[in-house]
Amino acid sequence: MKNILTIIFRLTVACLLAGLVMGVAFIATNKAKKHNIHVNEQKVMLSLLGYSAKNPAPETVAMHEVYRYLVGQGEDLSMGYLLPLRDGSFSFVTIDLAGGFLAQSPVAISPDKAAEESERSLAIGTAIGIDKPLRYADQTIVVTNDGKRMAYLLPGKFPGFKTFITAMLALDQNFVILGLEIMEHEEDPGLGGEIVQNYFKNQFKGKPLETVKKLEVVKTPLPEEYRKALEADKTVQLGADEVGSIQEQYKDHDIYALTGATISSRSVTSGVKGMVRKFAYRLAILDRVLAEQHIATPF
Repeated sequence: MKNILTIIFRLTVACLLAGLVMGVAFIATNKAKKHNIHVNEQKVMLSLLGYSAKNPAPETVAMHEVYRYLVGQGEDLSMGYLLPLRDGSFSFVTIDLAGGFLAQSPVAISPDKAAEESERSLAIGTAIGIDKPLRYADQTIVVTNDGKRMAYLLPGKFPGFKTFITAMLALDQNFVILGLEIMEHEEDPGLGGEIVQNYFKNQFKGKPLETVKKLEVVKTPLPEEYRKALEADKTVQLGADEVGSIQEQYKDHDIYALTGATISSRSVTSGVKGMVRKFAYRLAILDRVLAEQHIATPF
């Protein structure tokens, strides 16, 4: 009996130690994974804005994160925005679905904790002091240069042929698309998986808001001169001026579908259209409320 108890004790201790080691390893690897994802996102965002290791962003360029929430439900549903203020603090502004201002509440949170969804939601819930459901919706990064808006970065997710497609979209201050990057997808290799290729995703570049609103997908072959311009950053076949001229020529055209992957092509096109249209509409409402309520943001 004594031997059995000893064996059980040793097995228990071994399991606890193994669990501790696995827990520590998970925390360490998860932290490293989050760091790598953040670094990659930063690299993608700067690339979409036209910056690189050879052409770094000037110190006057800053990124301001805005988090949108849905507050309440049913007839009581409203939108809330966690906003950075010029003095370095944060404020949660609530707007009804008709675009009317409801409330503004200071939120006690640091920039680092504001980047964590759990910490952010807890701080907002404490600040507004209600028991209504609070659901995170999405994030926008407002990019400024010397205090003036220059671009918007929109992380987004939309349905693909198989699962969801995760993307990063960059717009200039007039909602013209600066670039599109596909971050994650599970489309078929060689077919829908080609959405990551420049000859497809760069078709969205340079398209203005009014064109984006009515974008469709066409099955006609992609013109060869257009393909060369779309892939110019990977080749040296065309000069910068010639690339700009060709892209200007096609800026109001629809999206040429990938061969054998019309559904994936339409999925990305619909996703981009939805992201741009909804953002432009919501931003107009938010800017009006900020102006009317004299809320001083850094953008």
